Amino acid sequence: MFTHYGCITNSWFPAKTQGELTADDLTPTSLAPLAPHAKKLLMPRGIRSMNEWTVNRSRGQGNDPHTQTVGSFFTCQPITPNSNDPFNFDGATKFNAKPVGPSLDHVMAQQLSPQGAPLLLNMAGQNQHPQSAISYSAAEIMHSGLDASQAFSSLTGLFHTGMPMNPDTYAAIRGKSVLDLVKDDLQTLQRFDMSKADKQKLEAWKELLSSTGDVMVPALCNAELAERLGATAANASSVEAHVPGSDALTTKVSGDLDGADIYSAIAALAAACNVNPLIFLKYPANYVFAGLDIPTESHSLSHRLDNAGMLGDCLPDAIEWLLRIDAYYAQKFANLVGILDSIPQENGTTVLDDSAVIWFSEMSDGNAHNLNNAPILQAGSAGGYFKTGQIINVDPAWTPTNGNSMAQCADGAGEANGVNQATGTDPSVANAPINKYFCNIMNAMGVKAGADGFPAKGGSAEVTKFGYSDRTEDFIGGKGAVAGATNHDPGEFTALKA
Repeated sequence: MFTHYGCITNSWFPAKTQGELTADDLTPTSLAPLAPHAKKLLMPRGIRSMNEWTVNRSRGQGNDPHTQTVGSFFTCQPITPNSNDPFNFDGATKFNAKPVGPSLDHVMAQQLSPQGAPLLLNMAGQNQHPQSAISYSAAEIMHSGLDASQAFSSLTGLFHTGMPMNPDTYAAIRGKSVLDLVKDDLQTLQRFDMSKADKQKLEAWKELLSSTGDVMVPALCNAELAERLGATAANASSVEAHVPGSDALTTKVSGDLDGADIYSAIAALAAACNVNPLIFLKYPANYVFAGLDIPTESHSLSHRLDNAGMLGDCLPDAIEWLLRIDAYYAQKFANLVGILDSIPQENGTTVLDDSAVIWFSEMSDGNAHNLNNAPILQAGSAGGYFKTGQIINVDPAWTPTNGNSMAQCADGAGEANGVNQATGTDPSVANAPINKYFCNIMNAMGVKAGADGFPAKGGSAEVTKFGYSDRTEDFIGGKGAVAGATNHDPGEFTALKA
C-alpha cells in the first residue's frame, strides 16, 4: 500500500521507539485502528529512502520534490533528464523525468509472478504521471496499472463479454499452473508404450511446464470468498461509476465498504487465490477527500497551504485535516490487514501470516519533503521470515524521535515554510538505507540474486544489493555524476528477521 505526501509524524509514530509493540502503544496515535493487530505488526524505524530534493541539492537531484522522490522510491535509481536547478520549471526535467531502471515490484515479478508482471491497482482510476507514478517495468517505462473493474476482470474474466471461457482458461487466469491443467493428458501419455527418447522428451516437457509457473489455486479460492470480501463485479463497477471529480475512495459502495475497501478486497482475493504474489495498492495523488469533509486537495494541504507553493500563510485547518487523512489511511490499512487475517489456510495460518503487507508513504513529513525517518508499517511475517509485534530501530546511531511535523501551523496560524525543512527530522539521523529493507522483502519472498548480489532471474544467491546506490548523496546530479555510486552497505536488516 502506497500513499502520498507523508504524515503528521508527531501523531503517526508511537511514543515507544524500540521493543514490543502493543495495542496500548498504538491507541493514542493516528495508527489507533491497527491496535487490534499489534501482535502481527512490525514497525522498522530509522529508514531513509533515496533521492531527496533540497534547495541546495545536498541529498539528491534538483528536479522536483515529488518527481524524483516517487521515481526513485521503488527503483532506487536516479531520474533522467537531470536538473541541477531546484527551482527550474522546465517540463522535461520537473514534470516528466523518469527513473533509469525498473522498480522493485517488476524486479520481483520477473522471478515470482506467472506473467512476469505485478498487479498494480491504481485506486480511484487516476491516470499515471511521473510526479506520482511508482511502478516502472524498465528504464523510463511507466506501468499504468488497473482500476477496480479492470482488476476484477483480470481475476475472473467476467467482463469478457461474448467470449465464453473454458474451465482451463478460467483456472489459468486465476493462477493455476499449466502442469495441473494438463495432468490427466500427461498421465494418459505416460501409459503409452514409447521409446526411451520419447519418455525423456515428455519428462523435459513436464519440467519446462513446471519451471514456467507452478502457482496453485488454494481450495479456499471460490465465489463465496469473493462475495464475503466484497470483491464482486457489481462493487467494482460501482467504484468506477462515480461522478468524475468526486471522491470515489470514501464513497460507500456496499454496506460499510467504501471505494478504497473494494480495492483492498480485490487485492485480498488476488492474494488468497494466489493469482499474483506482487500486489501494489496505490492511493491517488492530488486528491480531494470530500467524503472526509476536507475541501483542499491533498498535495496543497501537505504544504499547510491552499496551494502547491512552499511558502505562505498557514491554512488554518491544515493540521486537523492532515490528521484526518492519516487516520483514514490507517483505517484502510487496518481493514486490509483484517481481511487478509480473516482468510484461513489449510495449514492453520491465515493469508496474512504468509504475507508481508506493507504501508509505504512517499516521504516522512509532507511539508519538509524529507525522506529520512520514513513512516513504514508492516503486517504479517511472510511465513515466519520477519519478527512481528515489534518496533525495531535499524539505525543504531539514532535515538528515535517522532519528528517535527507540529513545528509549523500547529495552532493554525503563522507561516508554512517547506524550503527550510523545519518540520522534518534532522537529516543527519534515521538514514539506514531502504535498499536493505527491499533486500529483506525479496529474500523473504524467494527472489534470487546473481553472484554480484543483485536480483537476477536464474540466480541462486541471496539478494544483498538493489538499485543504483544506497546513499541519497550519490543521486546528486543524476546517473554518473557522483563517482563511486554503489551499494555501500549491502545485505539485509538482520534485526528484522525472526
